Amino acid sequence: MASFIPIKTVEELAGYIPQTGPLQMRNQSFSDIEDDVLYHIALGKKSHDLKDMFHDVKFVCFGGSPNRMRSFAEYMVKALNYKMPAGQDLCDIAHGMVWVCRPCLLSSMRIFKLLHHAECSDVTFFRLGTSGGLGLKPGTVIITEEAVDGLLRPYMEVATLGMMLQHPSRLSHEVAQELLNLADPNADFDTIIGKTMCTLDFYEGQARLDGFFCDYSKEDKMAFLRRVHNRGIKNIEMESLCFAAYCYRAGIKSAVVCVTLLDRMEGDQINVAHEVIEEWQQRPQRLVAAYIRKHLGIESNVSCNSI
Repeated sequence: MASFIPIKTVEELAGYIPQTGPLQMRNQSFSDIEDDVLYHIALGKKSHDLKDMFHDVKFVCFGGSPNRMRSFAEYMVKALNYKMPAGQDLCDIAHGMVWVCRPCLLSSMRIFKLLHHAECSDVTFFRLGTSGGLGLKPGTVIITEEAVDGLLRPYMEVATLGMMLQHPSRLSHEVAQELLNLADPNADFDTIIGKTMCTLDFYEGQARLDGFFCDYSKEDKMAFLRRVHNRGIKNIEMESLCFAAYCYRAGIKSAVVCVTLLDRMEGDQINVAHEVIEEWQQRPQRLVAAYIRKHLGIESNVSCNSI
């Protein structure tokens, strides 16, 4: 049987101290490695000048599909008033998995080591996505205050060397509150802060009735959803726990912003038109863009209200 080693407090693990200077790796063994090939994004420490390419990155936005990330990258060009040199296009790395619009990097994969090799400092991470809401009107934007697993535990368990380690999934309350303050008060949808439940499975883990397997009744489903909703859960998705745990472990400020595509208290299927979903997906992007513009001292551009 595997040992169970819980993480007790932040103070007991120096690796959880927030980083304020150049991003340092939490790996004492890495000094023995001469080169580092980041094969997921076709870059390497020796083969590329990563510092020259990425040193000025201050904001990293993680999303879903490559198409969604490209769309967001094109929007950020307008939102940041970025003047693209004649004949040049957005920097596409790893076949659309990473896009660069300095000082922003938009990705659908983890790039902690890339930022370390590039000697980036004081970087803020954002996770943008979609989710199922609980008791909320579809299209609501939720800023996660705490990510929990399917048992409502605020940490991610990882099997390491035959042991189960618990990594706290904490997010920046400061960034979350600032995002909330930047929400448009005149918008025709709500933006709120709440807890997010992150599951390992899209169907049974989220108490759906429409999966290939289902060994519980509709009454069981509703009792579960009401119970977690009463515990403060506002939405359900599948990425926030890992994102929050890794960012917190690295000492990086982070936030999760998702839009709800349906109210899970009302059903399991999304029943709105594709173009409506497309507009809803832009709402977290516009909010994060407003945060980035503020911190770069760039005034809002009215033409950037849509992507």
